[in-house]
Amino acid sequence: MNNQRCSSLFLKIRGQRRIIRCIYVVGFMDLFGVSMIIPLLSHHVKALGASPTVAGIVGSTYGVLQFFSSTVVGSWSDVVGRRYSLLTCLLLSALGYGLLGMSTSIALFVLARIPVGLFKHSLSICRALLSDLVSESERPLVMGHFNAASSVGFILGPVVGGYLTEHEGGFYTSSFTCAAIFLINAGLVWMLPWSETLVDRNGTNLSNSSSESCHDNHCRRSVLNGNHAKKHPPVLSGEYEVSSRASGWDSDRWRGLSLLQPAWRQVSSVGSKIHMVASSDMWDVFLVRLLMAIAIMLYYSNFSLALEERFSLKPKVTGYLISYSSTLGALAGFLVGPVTQLYKNNMPALLLHSTVLTCSLIFLYAAAPSVWQVLLTSTFFAISTTIGRTCITDLELQRGGVQASGTLIGAGQSVTAVGRVLAPLLSGLAQEFSPCGPPSLGVVLALAAVGLLLNRIPRWDRRRVTRTTKL
Repeated sequence: MNNQRCSSLFLKIRGQRRIIRCIYVVGFMDLFGVSMIIPLLSHHVKALGASPTVAGIVGSTYGVLQFFSSTVVGSWSDVVGRRYSLLTCLLLSALGYGLLGMSTSIALFVLARIPVGLFKHSLSICRALLSDLVSESERPLVMGHFNAASSVGFILGPVVGGYLTEHEGGFYTSSFTCAAIFLINAGLVWMLPWSETLVDRNGTNLSNSSSESCHDNHCRRSVLNGNHAKKHPPVLSGEYEVSSRASGWDSDRWRGLSLLQPAWRQVSSVGSKIHMVASSDMWDVFLVRLLMAIAIMLYYSNFSLALEERFSLKPKVTGYLISYSSTLGALAGFLVGPVTQLYKNNMPALLLHSTVLTCSLIFLYAAAPSVWQVLLTSTFFAISTTIGRTCITDLELQRGGVQASGTLIGAGQSVTAVGRVLAPLLSGLAQEFSPCGPPSLGVVLALAAVGLLLNRIPRWDRRRVTRTTKL
């Protein structure tokens, strides 16, 4: 009997590891396909006859839709399960990019951007799925690897998209290729071994008892190293408590049976989850995310123009510098795990230090007297921002609980979407004074984030100690 239980645990862990590897592939292909299209959108809109003002309005449609839909779709994935929500997002995104390949007018272009703006949340749901599959200690490592895989796709996509664009009808070919990639991703998600990874609270307790009953030391070590034998107690999310059943941490998360419940009940559950996050005491984490998102976007907002004006760099050289920084950012994803282990999973301290480093690097870039200092700051900036992004997401999940991970990650994406709207406006105003205006303003915002962290981290630590004592 004990051997049978051990065998069952091994199958579950193996299935979960297989899903994790497949999700890495999905993340890579997702951003590979999207980055084929992104550089070509503005040119295509202008080719359709849009004025600069109309092109700007059309371009902002995606960001506005993302802002309103990120939290809703993330919460919906908590209600109906990751499998069906991820499939829905992938299929409707494929529809949007397919329509984009048929857009021969401004109206069709806008129509094509609507399903993409509303449902292009596949990466957020993938992150929520990964947080479901691994323990809190493993999560930064897995998230770092996922971000690295996605970033590699984002680097390679424009190369393929640029090559296809050189041929006749290149934009339409790129669009249909992107749609095909999303369909392939949907097929991959459908074929994942979901039945091998049904993990609920009862199964968790079974895992614990089984691991204790396994007399084979290798079996016991493997189960514990898989970190799926952990218990999931109720998590204090700021000032509220989320129970496992209310938050959907059961077999429905995997089987997706809750998709069959009435639409009104799904809407009610989604609204309840969003209300819990909105009424929680997590405003400080989201504010830090917003401040740092705007600061980082201000750093990049006029990067090419500023280097040309300050150091007379040609666009080609600037392009090499941006590619170098992007490559380092992708590779930095593999550093997240070792760094968090070095900090003993103390995410608040790691977030504070990465924020201070990012703030310092933006300041050094703004005051750089030579190109070599810009190169040096870009090197460490790519690393610090990669670690910081993973930290802020992990901290949101720590404080809110993985049981509502879809809602929390979606809310974080909505906050970032606000930053995408505000950053260009602030950058334009700052450039009126100096080419160094945007990064200088970024320094001010990053300093505000540092001050907020210094004020709030002691409170977070006290709450963590109190929660640990209660448990």
